[in-house]
Amino acid sequence: MKLQCIVVVVCLGVGALAGKYSREVNEAKPAGKDGQTVEFRIAKLNQVWEKAQRMQLSPVRHAELHSDLKIQEKDELQWKKMKVEGLDENGEKEAQLRRNFNVILAKYGMDGKRDTRPLESNYLKDHDTKEEDMFADPRLNKLWNKAESSGKFSSEELMNLKREFQHHKDKIHEYNILMDTVSRTEEIHKNVISPLEGDAKEHVLHQKHTELKQKMRDLNQGFERLRKLSHEGFSEDSEFREPRVIELWEAAKRANLSEDELDSLKEELHHFETKVEKHSHYQEQLELSHQKLRHVEALGDKEHIKRNQEKYNTLAEKTREIGYKMKKHMQDLNNKISRQGLEHNEL
Repeated sequence: MKLQCIVVVVCLGVGALAGKYSREVNEAKPAGKDGQTVEFRIAKLNQVWEKAQRMQLSPVRHAELHSDLKIQEKDELQWKKMKVEGLDENGEKEAQLRRNFNVILAKYGMDGKRDTRPLESNYLKDHDTKEEDMFADPRLNKLWNKAESSGKFSSEELMNLKREFQHHKDKIHEYNILMDTVSRTEEIHKNVISPLEGDAKEHVLHQKHTELKQKMRDLNQGFERLRKLSHEGFSEDSEFREPRVIELWEAAKRANLSEDELDSLKEELHHFETKVEKHSHYQEQLELSHQKLRHVEALGDKEHIKRNQEKYNTLAEKTREIGYKMKKHMQDLNNKISRQGLEHNEL
């Protein structure tokens, strides 16, 4: 029944795509210096995208990279407007953008370093992973094995719990990438030319460490939630199913918001959860479409290959588009929760 609902949402998605998160995606693609159409309006992002075409990224990872680059493009263009208006004098936003870009490079193996931390979020490939090392973290693996063998979860609940564990694994990976990025850029900040420049760099460095501490707090809270879930199981009155939405809801409840603000946010989170589920559905369909295309290519029927390639290309474009909208919405929700929580704490 759940899958049918998602399919209905997907089929009716044409009308829903118009609105707050579709305008930027539907704009005509920019042209480069030679007049040729390019994917992004910022040269370094096009260079990353062109390099990705030559890499062996899975279809889902490829689409995820595109969404991440679109978010980076949006943030950098906004920052350029801020700079023209004389804002960001201490360079805090600029440093954050540079850090975000470095995180993208590291996340997709484009930073020139060999990444020994495996990351594969595609559930279709779970069978390739050894059961005892499924989450690449001893604490997570031990907790998962206990939950799986406890007999207190149904098949559907185990699948939902597995998604929660996978999400936490991804968060650990993101934290490690950020920590590595901060460590590598610390050396640059030590090369001070003037006292004034030193003060600015010290401030930016402080911001980086503050972000790391917050992410570590989030990881600890996330692990504690997984531990509680594994021992007590899912409660029947759970508000949400998707790990990212649950994480936002937990953050909102800690942010000292009023009842009215929480009710309003809860409604928006339900809309966001539908968007997340839709994105997951498209990712699954993209992977299946890619598998079918590889099969058809092996058979050698050119007409059949052409039809399946067109279907795959359309699905890939749609997955990238929905991924961008979902990540943009998540970014907005994070900012809203942080801003409202800060306002209440200042009162």
